[in-house]
Amino acid sequence: MEEQENTEEIKSFEDLSKTEKNENDMILPEKEVDDFGRSYATGKRKDAVARVWLKQGPGNITINGKSSDDYFARPVLRMLINQPLIASERKEQFDVVCSVTGGGLSGQAGAVRHGISKALVLFEPELKKILKSGGFLTRDSRVVERKKYGRRKARRSFQFSKR
Repeated sequence: MEEQENTEEIKSFEDLSKTEKNENDMILPEKEVDDFGRSYATGKRKDAVARVWLKQGPGNITINGKSSDDYFARPVLRMLINQPLIASERKEQFDVVCSVTGGGLSGQAGAVRHGISKALVLFEPELKKILKSGGFLTRDSRVVERKKYGRRKARRSFQFSKR
């Protein structure tokens, strides 16, 4: 009987919307940091998989033992991996160490970006709203379409000869 008195009675949709939480209120994950002060995340894109460790530091990014400038020669790829750090305004506050396997350079850069974003959220959960709205936490699920039989590639067919 006491429980019925304490709960509000919902008779319409307006009452239901008042009792529910606001849509903008995200459930933030807990801060996950290991004994060395690092957060770990895995990022994926196409066939590339990046294992990313994030810790506080001057802002060095190391990929497979090389600096990001040496590993990703094209400026577009360097810009891509820096996007989550710039969006969260943490460019000079975190060191990133990652190892990437599989895929090409473009897929690897996307995997590193995805891993950095996930590791940032694990290190500072309040950054989730910024990174989610920027689309950095969503895994890009596009992969190469498979080749079909009777065709040259996935969609390209052989040249048609009338005679």
